[in-house]
Amino acid sequence: MLSFLTQVLAFAEDTSGAEESSGIDLLLPHPDELIAGILAFIIIFFFVWKWAVPAINKTLEARQAAIRSELEAAEAAKVEAQSLLTDYRDQLAGAKTEAEQIVDEARVAGDQVRADIVARAEGEAEQIKARAADEIAGERERVAGELRRQVADLSIDVAEKVVGTSLDDQRQRELVDRYIDELGGVR
Repeated sequence: MLSFLTQVLAFAEDTSGAEESSGIDLLLPHPDELIAGILAFIIIFFFVWKWAVPAINKTLEARQAAIRSELEAAEAAKVEAQSLLTDYRDQLAGAKTEAEQIVDEARVAGDQVRADIVARAEGEAEQIKARAADEIAGERERVAGELRRQVADLSIDVAEKVVGTSLDDQRQRELVDRYIDELGGVR
């Protein structure tokens, strides 16, 4: 870089000696200004290199560290979110299984209640049948007794007409009962 500057300066001196002014004189600064500019650039470059570059590097390193920590936090959040998603899916599967179990238990309980109701209804029907059979048997007995009494009364009336005289009541009843018993044994 210095060699380039020296060549430019040498060229500038050569051209400044000639009286003739060319277009290059307009482009190149005066050698004193050029040296002053180069010295100012070197001083500013030194100060920038000494204080500004470390400050910029420190800021860039801090920014890199912040970005790195944010990336790590994002990765941790991603891992946690994945864990929560897995837990949520497990809980959802458990809830579905529990719901199916509850439905199955309700179905079994419903079947059991239905079976209990049917058994109770059958038991009540059997009781009603038994009571009806008892009532029928009682009614048969009553009707049979009534028929016996009516047959006995008719038999006595017929016997009185046939015999012409009446038997005492006790004797007549005994005869009729014996006759009915004989008829009952024939069946």
